[in-house]
Amino acid sequence: MNQIYTIALLIVSNIFMTFAWYGHLKLQQINVFTQHTPLIFVILLSWLLALPEYSCQVPANRIGFVGNGGPFTLMQLKVIQEVITLSVFTVFVTVFFEGESLHWNHAAAFLCLIMAVYFVFLK
Repeated sequence: MNQIYTIALLIVSNIFMTFAWYGHLKLQQINVFTQHTPLIFVILLSWLLALPEYSCQVPANRIGFVGNGGPFTLMQLKVIQEVITLSVFTVFVTVFFEGESLHWNHAAAFLCLIMAVYFVFLK
């Protein structure tokens, strides 16, 4: 069950992270922000989104870490995190940003990530 909790928390964490890091670009694109919006305002807004991100990320790592009784080593947690990050980011970009699309090289990169997961779990 810790595997499911860990992965679910990592997914939620990465949704918040992606919006914190890239959401302001979409808000600028739809004229909620302009190029003249003070950067400090955008940073503070991103920090507000980063708080729930960390509120999910830290428990995910604690629950998932083998040293705390979880199923994953640190290396496994990190590779899982990166795969989730890029998956969430890909969905975010293709849904929210027109003109962004997937190409063959993106598929090749995902294949490499799948291989990374395989290798990190190899005994």
